Amino acid sequence: MGTRGRLIAIEGGEGVGKSTQAALLASAIGAEASREPGGSPIAERIRDLLLDRSLGVLAPRAELYLMLAARAEHLSSLIEPALAAGRHVVVDRFAGSTLAYQGYGRGLPVEEVRRACDLASGGRWPDLSVLLDMPRDVAKRRRAAQQAQLPGVSPDRIEAEEPEFHRRVNEGFREIAADDTEHWVVLDGSASASEVAAEVLGAVRARLGIGVSR
Repeated sequence: MGTRGRLIAIEGGEGVGKSTQAALLASAIGAEASREPGGSPIAERIRDLLLDRSLGVLAPRAELYLMLAARAEHLSSLIEPALAAGRHVVVDRFAGSTLAYQGYGRGLPVEEVRRACDLASGGRWPDLSVLLDMPRDVAKRRRAAQQAQLPGVSPDRIEAEEPEFHRRVNEGFREIAADDTEHWVVLDGSASASEVAAEVLGAVRARLGIGVSR
């Protein structure tokens, strides 16, 4: 049996550059790239529902279990087969985001959210989660610049939440990472994309021993 692949999550709040860094890392190490919620046809349909602003208010536990349903499908259809075949997977968000957004952000008991994540994923957690952290005002400016480049595209249901929600989420990420330094690394996301990418790749090499792809 060959060596199993590793699961790496790029985490953080809105506007910190997760999607860019996940794509760059996947390319650098020859990994499968995916995202959450989403990553498979069914999970992408659930993503559309979760992020639809026309839904208005969604009960926190309903949001949580929709997120976890998408994850269970994502794991079954893409992540687990790739890992079993020896391919690494880099995912833009995973369970850390669930703890931060539905736990700290929505106010659900964090340990309840953790147990639900564990059940939905069959115990699968990332081998390494990379938290891109930066001051909220910097992230807001970046997000505004991104949206200016996409005229007609409005913030989704979660992006559009009030600032206090996003403050709780960001604080949640920092606490989660501080409580599990074995599986988390925190990097400053304020530098240029290339500089952050070098830091991310360096952390992955140091922690997991994964080199550059052929």
